[in-house]
Amino acid sequence: MAKQPEFFDFDFTKYLHDMKIPGVDLDAIVESQKKNMEALTNANRLAFEGMQAVMQRQAELLRQSIEEYAKTAQSMGDMKDPQDAIARQTDMAKQAFERMISNMREMSELLAKSNNEVFELLNKRFSETLEEMKGMMDKAEAPKPAPKKAATGASSAS
Repeated sequence: MAKQPEFFDFDFTKYLHDMKIPGVDLDAIVESQKKNMEALTNANRLAFEGMQAVMQRQAELLRQSIEEYAKTAQSMGDMKDPQDAIARQTDMAKQAFERMISNMREMSELLAKSNNEVFELLNKRFSETLEEMKGMMDKAEAPKPAPKKAATGASSAS
């Protein structure tokens, strides 16, 4: 196995801690970024699960359509009167169109639900990140107590 470049062995957080930047809480920044990565991971998981649900439902709908088509083809073979056949075909076409519209609406709702879940998760994390940053800024800007002056042993009395 090839050895990884040394760049990947570099501990960026240790480097930042060693810099000791005044007024910056590096632990809080690192923790915030970890939470961001967790949120992105969860968002990706939710999106993947949503797409899986859509694909499974599409497969079910395809199977149902094939079964219905087979039944329709079988029943059409038994028809002797051409006018009955045309009337039946028209009725079946209407039903198929209505099913297709219903299925498209269902797929749209599934996708919208999945997208909303992902959006809500990311939006929540974004709001939390802004609050964390505000807290860090408030902490960094907080006035520090003035250093106490050392007492001078004697007071000048004239």
